[in-house]
Amino acid sequence: MIDHTGIPVADFEASKRFYDAALAPLGASLVMMVPEEFTGGAKVGGYGYDRPQFWLHESKERGPGRHYAFTADKRAEVDAFYEAAMDAGGRDNGKPGLRAHYHPNYYGAFVLDPDGNNIEAVCHGVE
Repeated sequence: MIDHTGIPVADFEASKRFYDAALAPLGASLVMMVPEEFTGGAKVGGYGYDRPQFWLHESKERGPGRHYAFTADKRAEVDAFYEAAMDAGGRDNGKPGLRAHYHPNYYGAFVLDPDGNNIEAVCHGVE
């Protein structure tokens, strides 16, 4: 239902390093930077697979309190997301594991990004 979304970030380069690492295990990468002449001088970049679906935009307004969950095809991708995000400076907000209170196959991991946003990778499939 959602075509794309985005978040404000205080330090674009720090957030870029975090998301480059955290989203790589899920197969996503930075696919576009908007030229600054169209953004009022702010850095704006979009992550996705073949088109931008998750945007970062440099701003004084920032988290925490936002939550974004990224789809993983396999539980191993959730594990790799968590490790990569933690190695990139994320803070633990829920280690990889089943969350049967959502449904029996809900396997997710949660980290806080540099701005305090709750970022999740989730696999809904049976392993």
